[in-house]
Amino acid sequence: MNAVASKADECNNLALRKASRYLGATYDKALAPLGLRATQFSILQQLSVREEMTISGLADVIAMDRTTMASNLKPLAREGLVTIETAAADRRARNVMITPEGLARMKAALPHWEGVQAEFEGKFGAEPAAQMRTLLENVLGTGFDPWAE
Repeated sequence: MNAVASKADECNNLALRKASRYLGATYDKALAPLGLRATQFSILQQLSVREEMTISGLADVIAMDRTTMASNLKPLAREGLVTIETAAADRRARNVMITPEGLARMKAALPHWEGVQAEFEGKFGAEPAAQMRTLLENVLGTGFDPWAE
């Protein structure tokens, strides 16, 4: 094996993206009957536990840059699942809130999401899945910031 090939086998980014595409496609397929993608479900899920958030705050919680978050919110707003309004405290900020329709759609999607969770944990193992989530959350706490200026 040459040096380049051995480095490819060690690439954290490639391993993470392969697993992410695989799992993401599985969740997308399960949520498709409800007209949601996995990312949209995650956004609605986060908003369902908070009254409102700024776009930047929501982006931080989901570890997404603000511009990408704003793009992901547009179809949700068009469908009436979220509202986006100028914040009273800071006219530059935009607040996002889940609508009753958004909450209903997220709740309807929840059994589909739970099914994928259960199937994955049944095949991968509940303990390894929990360890994987912990390890991935720990990546966020490393101080490595891809959006740092």
